[in-house]
Amino acid sequence: MTHLTTHILDATAGTPAAGVTVTLAHLDGATIDSATTDADGRLALGPDVLGDGDYALTFGTGAYFRGRGVASFHPVAVVAFTVAGEAHLHVPLLLSPFAYSTYRGS
Repeated sequence: MTHLTTHILDATAGTPAAGVTVTLAHLDGATIDSATTDADGRLALGPDVLGDGDYALTFGTGAYFRGRGVASFHPVAVVAFTVAGEAHLHVPLLLSPFAYSTYRGS
């Protein structure tokens, strides 16, 4: 049973990525929730309890960079992951116009 959070940092600007739309879905595509990162690039998403299974976070990276007048390569960044009994899951994203990376945070 999991509560999910994310945090996006814009590596090129050295700032949090505010205003990025993030969608949480089952890996089969059924949307669970969607929201936008706050001024600190943070977001809690989904229900208080996210059951075990496979999920995907889709980050609207292309729209974010277009809004800043910056060309980018990825229209979205998709991070697929498995929930297996965690009480809290943090999925951060380090973003630049032509690359992104992620890891299982705490």
